[in-house]
Amino acid sequence: MKNTRVVVTGVAAITPLGNDVETSWQRLIKGESGISYITRFDCSQYDTKIAGEVKDFAPEKFIPKKQVKRMDRFNHYAVAAAKMLLNDAKFEVHEKNCNHIGIVLGCGLGGIETLEEFHEKLLKKGPSRVSPFYIPKLISNIAAGQIAILTKAKGPNMVTTSACASGCHSIGYAFSDIKLGRAKTMICGGVEAAITPMAVSGFNAMRALSTRNDEPEKASRPFDRDRDGFVISEGCGLILLEELEHAKQRGAKIYAEIVGFGASADAYHITAPDESGEGMASAMKAALKEADIAPEEVDHINAHGTSTPLNDICETRAIKKVFGKHAYNIPITANKSMIGHMLGAAGGAEAVFSVLTLYHEKIPPTINLENPDPECDLDYVPEGARNKKINYVLCNSFGFGGTNACILFKRYDGE
Repeated sequence: MKNTRVVVTGVAAITPLGNDVETSWQRLIKGESGISYITRFDCSQYDTKIAGEVKDFAPEKFIPKKQVKRMDRFNHYAVAAAKMLLNDAKFEVHEKNCNHIGIVLGCGLGGIETLEEFHEKLLKKGPSRVSPFYIPKLISNIAAGQIAILTKAKGPNMVTTSACASGCHSIGYAFSDIKLGRAKTMICGGVEAAITPMAVSGFNAMRALSTRNDEPEKASRPFDRDRDGFVISEGCGLILLEELEHAKQRGAKIYAEIVGFGASADAYHITAPDESGEGMASAMKAALKEADIAPEEVDHINAHGTSTPLNDICETRAIKKVFGKHAYNIPITANKSMIGHMLGAAGGAEAVFSVLTLYHEKIPPTINLENPDPECDLDYVPEGARNKKINYVLCNSFGFGGTNACILFKRYDGE
């Protein structure tokens, strides 16, 4: 692999905290929660009645009305975020560069809302009422396809589906494509819109979701002794990656450099992580190895931090395996305490926030950490946002099936 440097020149986010990256970031560093009661369907019979819904989002601002009806909600988020991303990066796709621009999106469940809608129509009204747009609305790769149709980007185009690590994997493979010379620019990140009856009931059946329904804003509490499960949420987080020389030639604003990617498998259980944290640690070590840096050089970790009893302990163990005594010196934050768990979009949104943490030298807090779990004894920044000079940020994502992904970002020093 040639020594091609890759930088981040654009960011975009649609989250439970806001419908653009700036609103989401400002609320995140203030320690505000985007978790509230579910409004999409009647959840009176459900154990969980709370979620991180995207609020007051109007797809018509980004997509022609006729097309809106032909897209699932996750496509709305992806296309809107892509438009905001290119606008932030001041990047234009045209005939001369379109073949060198690719798209890799992470998506865990795809158009499950569409699946449920048309399954109900099939049962009630028969197969003749199933729309020809049914399949194109729900397949998980269609979000990447819709962005390509919108932008005319004709480079590599695909989706990574690896549960909650999908968004992080997409960034890692987009990074690799640029390093291998397959593209000069990549749109990557994650998208999800799975706050639906079937998804919530499925996660409830697994006892994976928080049932702290009386206090929605306090339900997501990573590393806290009283955590009882994750809070399902939705949205999109995208970053624009460019070959460094390409970015410099066009005078792009550079947020950060991406220098390492690590991926691994626990090979252990369909939903539970390996309790030793070995698989998670392996992915972190791989990212550090590619970047050729020592563990002591990492200044901040954006944790997967799901607020589930097992994940938070395992991730803490994994961090200790990789960083040793230095683990106690690293400020660690869990964005999910405020935005909930965006599933396949989590790694995308958290990568955006990792980049902004580097760029602004401000670490977001982990909220709701009121009674620390004795086994989670690291520095999780519970007191509020922290100003700190940061050179390297590690962003972690781990998913069902024991799939692990880690991205290492570096401050861009202008050289």
